[in-house]
Order: sequence, then structure tokens, then C-alpha cells
Amino acid sequence: MLTSFDFLFNTIKYKHCSDSDLFSFRVSSKMASFRLLFAISLVALILFATLTPSISKTTKNDDVEDDEDLRFLEETEGKSDVGSPHSHFNEEDEDDQYGDLDEDDFGDSDLDPYKEPEVDDKDVVVLKQGNFSDFIENNKFVMVEFYAPWCGHCQALAPEYAAAATELKGEQVVLAKVDATEENDLAQEYDVQGFPTVYFFVDGEHKPYHGARNKEAIVTWIKKRIGPGLYNVTAIEEAERILTSEAKVVLGYLNSLVGPESEELAAASRLQDDVSFYQTVNPDIAKLFHLDPQVKRPALVLIKKEAEKINHFDGQFVKTAISEFVFSNKLPLITIFTRESASSVFESDVKKQVLLFASSNISEKYIPSFQEAAKFFKGKLIFVYVQVDNDDFGRPVADYFGVTGDGPKIIAYTGNEDGRKFVFDGDVTLNKIKAFGEGFLEDKLKPFYKSDPIPETNDGDVKIVVGNNFDAIVLDESKDVLLEIYAPWCGHCQALEPTYNKLAKHLRGIDTLVIAKMDGTTNEHPRAKSDGFPTILFFPAGNKSFDPITVDTDRTVVAFYKFLRKHASVPFKLQKPVSAPKGEPETKTGESKESSNADSKDEL
Repeated sequence: MLTSFDFLFNTIKYKHCSDSDLFSFRVSSKMASFRLLFAISLVALILFATLTPSISKTTKNDDVEDDEDLRFLEETEGKSDVGSPHSHFNEEDEDDQYGDLDEDDFGDSDLDPYKEPEVDDKDVVVLKQGNFSDFIENNKFVMVEFYAPWCGHCQALAPEYAAAATELKGEQVVLAKVDATEENDLAQEYDVQGFPTVYFFVDGEHKPYHGARNKEAIVTWIKKRIGPGLYNVTAIEEAERILTSEAKVVLGYLNSLVGPESEELAAASRLQDDVSFYQTVNPDIAKLFHLDPQVKRPALVLIKKEAEKINHFDGQFVKTAISEFVFSNKLPLITIFTRESASSVFESDVKKQVLLFASSNISEKYIPSFQEAAKFFKGKLIFVYVQVDNDDFGRPVADYFGVTGDGPKIIAYTGNEDGRKFVFDGDVTLNKIKAFGEGFLEDKLKPFYKSDPIPETNDGDVKIVVGNNFDAIVLDESKDVLLEIYAPWCGHCQALEPTYNKLAKHLRGIDTLVIAKMDGTTNEHPRAKSDGFPTILFFPAGNKSFDPITVDTDRTVVAFYKFLRKHASVPFKLQKPVSAPKGEPETKTGESKESSNADSKDEL
């Protein structure tokens, strides 16, 4: 930017005259010109010095003044303040679970010291910083789980992971684990952001494993990466073993075990990680798999251990069509939500879900219609039954969705990418559920958001935000709003609370600034998205149509204050408390450009 001084300097610098004029100057005129030039330069310097403070004022929000005395804020901070902006550590990626549903909700939540459950994991190798590199270097195929002993998802995975390790012992692949709470450097090196994090190493190079967390899925996924992915079945005994031991299998009944048909089937198998693919030319084996031995080949069948056990393929025998058929039919019509089945719901490629909430004593009345409707949405929607009277896993899910009572209640859920919910209204019949599902897919339904009751009074330093008053408080265009999204059970939130309360107490005299909090477990709003607890968002005044700013600063009163001074749309400054005579409380004042408050303030 060209300042007044620059303009004057350039005017003087580039003003010119002819040679003849120069020779005609007399000494006196030279002196006069020199005096004039000196005077103009002096005026320019004075103007520059005068304008500099006003220029800096225009950018006052970019940086808090370095000489601002904030010692009175530091003095009020105690040992309870939390210094790190990254205190929360997610057990899961956000699209892996029902929003903020905590693993501790599955079962008892007493305060007894944690005891790691006993699992026979003799075939799982324990890796540490000292042996990690050498082990990875000396083994071609290694799957590694980074876990935390207290993590519920890790506990659920442990027996499945151990069973997979035992089954794969003879396959030249090793399953290993790293306690990330003990091996911090390893966890940081491999960018472990949540628990469990699972990687698969091939010749030292690693890729993440995002498959289902059960033995069958892990074994199938690994076999496809270390083997052909498609296996021949030539003996009746082998076919019987496959049908007995595997949860879902595809069998191709071909004219030949080599050639174009086999190649298309093998290509399709690589697109479906969690399903085992086999091929045969034996009519007796085909019959065992519920195929007519005289059927025109190639033929294909998908067999599951579910209510809908058998699906016959009737499309063109090419990899794309085969893969789409398997993808659409591999899931059960209805998934009963349990700890074991949770991964098949959360980690499915199909993200949209329709959930039926009902107690066990009335579910039989509604499940048949629900299951029949599911047939129309294969590969598009997951239908889930949640048993609300099961305290271990049904009730926490019902609480997350705000479902009370015995049901029935049906809710459509988009998954955690945007976390929208839609409530079914009407009798639970096939036609109405089908229409609801179609409206859900076509985005014609109105979303539902949870909310606690609006507080009757809200006069505290920290304002209470719920779903139904979010717009009035947080999206008020005249206010700069700092919002903490917390969970009552979150230890990091509890540690932050004294600091957050102190901040609000100091700033309550700033009429244009609001310090607020919202319980993220019982309230929702499309503009309040959290990536863990606590999540702290800042909504600048006059900019509420834009996404909020995520507060990524040290969690101290001073750090929060500096953040607000820098980002607030309405400038403000907190005055140092005025010393009071002995025996009288000190007072403090806060002022903003738009308003000031002369009310007496609480003692610091």
C-alpha cells in the first residue's frame, strides 16, 4: 500500500526540469529550493508518524498488542487448566460409529480400575519400538493393530483378531499388535489418530485396513492380498467344510477352471474383500451349493448364514455385474445390532441406514414388514433392528437417537458424514416403510435434530445452548460466539470447565461477545459438528452463513482471550482490574466498540 510518505517521496523524486533551467538557477534559488525540500520532507515525516497509529488500528484484530498486560488473567489460572488444544482422542473415525455414542455406554460404567479381558492371543506377536523395524523387514506380510487397552473397540476386536492370527498361521502372514499408549513414538510415526488403527504391511510398505472387524472378514481380506482371491473346489469334503465354516461364500459353476469365465470371476473377487469366492466344475459340488447340476454354465450363487440364505445370479457373467450382485446381496436383510455386528453396520460401503427400535416382546409384530421392505433396497440401505430393552448395546443406541419407550419407532440415518436423522410417522406397514425408504433415498424427508428443553433462565456467564435455541444464541449476527460442544462423561471436558468458566467470567461485561456451551450427546444442529469432545467453535458476528472457525489453541484463559481478540468481528478489550481499598472487592470492566458495561464485576 502506498503511504502518504511514499506518495510525497515519489513526488519529490520524480519531479524534473530541463538542463537550461538548471544552469539558470542562482545560488539563492538553490538555497530556497533546498529549504523548501527540507520543509516538505519534515512535513512528510510528521504526517507519517501521525498516520502510523491509525493504520495499525485498522488491523488491530490481526494480532493482540504485544504490550497488553495480561498478567491478571494468568494469575487466575489454576492447575486445572488444560494446556493442549488436542486433548480428545477418538476411539473411532467419525463415520465408524453412531456419532458421539461412547463405547463406555456398552455395559457398566463403574469407576473400578480397568482390567483388560483375557484373550488367547498366543499367535499375535507383540511389537515394541525396539523390535518393530526388524520384524517388519524380516516378514513379507504383516498386519499390525495399534490399540489402547482401555478402548472398547479394541477389546471387541481382540478375540476376533487372535482367532484370525491362529487361522492364518500357515499362510506366511503374521498378525501383530502395538500398545499405542506405551509406544508413543511408534504411534506418532504411523499417524495413529484413533483406536484401533490397523495397517497391513507388504515388504515394509503399509496400507490401512478398513474392513469388518471379525475373524472371517480379516482372514478373507488378507488371503486376497497374499493369494489369488479365487479358490478351486474339487472335493465334496472341502465343499462341506466351506459351507459349514464360512459366513458368506460365492461359488461359480463354470465350464473350465481356467479361461475367460474364471478370469472374470477372479476379477470380481478382488472387488469384494469380505466375501470368499470359489469355483468348481463338479456337478455334485454345485448341487451342494443349491445349484442345479444341469443349469447352463457359467452359473453363480451367493450363500449366507442369514434369513435370506441363497441368492442366484442371473446377470451377464462379467466382473462388474458379478461384483454389483454380490455387493447388493451380501448383507442380511436385517442386521440385529449387537457389539459383534456393529462393525458390519459402521464399516459397510452402504452408509445410509433405516433403524427399527422396538423392545424384544413386541419386535415379532413389526420385523416381518420391516424385513420385507428391506428387499427393495438391497445395496442402497442397511436395515437395522435395535432392541431397546437390551441395556448393553440397544439402549445406548436408542439414547443417542433420542428414542424413549418400547417403540416401535423407525428412524432413517445418513451416517456420520452429515449425521442427519429422519423420523418415520405412521403405522409400521410394508407400503409405508417402502415409501419412507424411497423418500429417504430421494432426499425428500425433513431432518430431525435432538434438543434438550430450552432453559427457563439462562443468566450464567456461560450461556446454555440446546438444539432449539441454537439459532437465537449462536447464529445471532450481532454477536461473536464461542461455543464448546461437550459430553458430560468426557474427562477432558471436565478438566476444561474451570478454565472456560473463568474466561466467561472475565468477558461477561463484553455485550457483543457470548461464551456458550452445548451438550453434544443430547443436542444437535446442522451447524454444530464435532470431531470429538470437547470441540470448540467460534462463530464471528456478521459471518454466520459461513462455517465456524475451529479453535485450535492452548486451553488457557490467556490463549482463549488472545484468540477472541484476534478473530472477533466486533473489536473489544478487557481492562485490567482496578485495585480496590483493603476490605473491598476489586472490580473489572470490559468494553467493546459498540457497547460498554459499567456494572460492577465479580472479584477476580
